[in-house]
Amino acid sequence: MKLILAPMEGLADFWVRQALTDVGDYDWCVSEFVRVNGLLLPPKVFYRWCPELKNGARTRAGVPVHLQLLGSDPNCVAENAARAVELGAPAIDLNFGCPAKTVNRHRGGAVLLDEPELVHAVTAAVRRAIPADITVSVKMRLGNEDDALSLENARGVEEAGAAWLTVHGRTKRQGYKPPAFWDRIGHIRETVSIPVIANGEIWTVEDARRCQQESGCDDLMLGRGAVANPWLLRALRTGQSASWSEILPVLEGFVRDVTGTGTDAQEAGRVKQWLSYMRKQWPEASLLLQQIKRETAAAAMVPYLRQAQLEASAPGSGTV
Repeated sequence: MKLILAPMEGLADFWVRQALTDVGDYDWCVSEFVRVNGLLLPPKVFYRWCPELKNGARTRAGVPVHLQLLGSDPNCVAENAARAVELGAPAIDLNFGCPAKTVNRHRGGAVLLDEPELVHAVTAAVRRAIPADITVSVKMRLGNEDDALSLENARGVEEAGAAWLTVHGRTKRQGYKPPAFWDRIGHIRETVSIPVIANGEIWTVEDARRCQQESGCDDLMLGRGAVANPWLLRALRTGQSASWSEILPVLEGFVRDVTGTGTDAQEAGRVKQWLSYMRKQWPEASLLLQQIKRETAAAAMVPYLRQAQLEASAPGSGTV
């Protein structure tokens, strides 16, 4: 079973990838997408979205980082893929799944699934442009407005030379509203011979097992569920559940890492965003978020985190 950390624009940035891979034995993770719009991008753009390129394309814990590109011009995407490889990207992932309206209006992401021939052309151009030992993979949704073209798209990326395909089990129109249709990922898996990785609505170990059963996919990509519970991967690997007292040091380490990387507001916002996601799995996160919500600097949150750690570790707390 391969477990991969998903690319999540505005959420799984460099700092979150670093924190999650510090505590989770991921097989690899995927960067936020680098958007390609008709130009050969300078190296600084790739470094902005994937700083790990400066460290052998690995996180602090040594987990490989694949670089994701988003675009609709086959030649331009291919040129930028070649540049990314020159900068050290170990693999190129192509984004045909982003549901953001701004991206879709500019012919990027999930809207391209209405044009299987273009999805094929972009994938094939990238495959031709980079060395044979550098893998090309594709991430897509079931479709744009519906999933009528899902099998055609999947066959197209296979024929274009993709090494594997990750499928988010919803269309663009369905967004992130539950449920994810894991069984429809299974239809794609049965249609192609390349590996298919299932993604979407995996918040717990039970979700993961049901996804594997319904999709027939052994390999999973974890997204928001991994952010909500940084120990989800460990639970999948070992069966060991986590406690709130184990989550708090991850948050404190994250605060230390982001301090000094932006404005006070930006740093504080990153911490609050992560805590907000954690509320889905940890009721204690709601209380902590209430306590720090007026703080405007990440560093000022450390005393709250340490006090919460003391309370969580106290005898009889029920959260150790």
